Amino acid sequence: MNRTLSIHTPNGPLHGHLEIPDHPHGLILLARAHHAPIDVVIAANLAARGYAILGMELLSSQEAHFADATQNVPRLTQRLLDIFDLIRHDGDMQDLPLAIFATGDASPAAIRAAALRDTQVKALACHGGMIDRAGLQALKLLEAPMMSLFDLDDTLGKVAYQRAAGHLRDIHEMHVLDIGEDPVIRVAAWFSMHFGR
Repeated sequence: MNRTLSIHTPNGPLHGHLEIPDHPHGLILLARAHHAPIDVVIAANLAARGYAILGMELLSSQEAHFADATQNVPRLTQRLLDIFDLIRHDGDMQDLPLAIFATGDASPAAIRAAALRDTQVKALACHGGMIDRAGLQALKLLEAPMMSLFDLDDTLGKVAYQRAAGHLRDIHEMHVLDIGEDPVIRVAAWFSMHFGR
């Protein structure tokens, strides 16, 4: 099943796409501040492993024009919370265990949102991003098991993880991707391991 979805905000609508296979293992929310062509590949690879996939914009077209829009952690967090509410009240998604796969600038917002909705979010994976920007309180409150993936040359992201790791109380793991390594393989395995918790 495929559906388009939208959320209205004061600065314009956010659009999304939901793909649900037969008998899905769970729902994965793809969280990225700006959508990129690779998202289609990531969604297809995860869907092929039996997951329902929800890809939603986190910024309206109006907001995306501002240079610092992707750095606004409170706004991105609120957008994720709005999406969580959409999921919770949608008959096709509400009963599926939920995980977040966040990328880049959306990673700290995903941590903050997951910390605020610890009963709803079962697992979290972040590819890149300065995760310490989630803030001390969110890092300490996060209960969802989190995997952090970094590209080989992402020195800033790895340093940010080291700063954050001492404040994470629940299960967390870091992995540095080899050149050309597909992050989806590790993400899918992580979610499969933790959906049953």
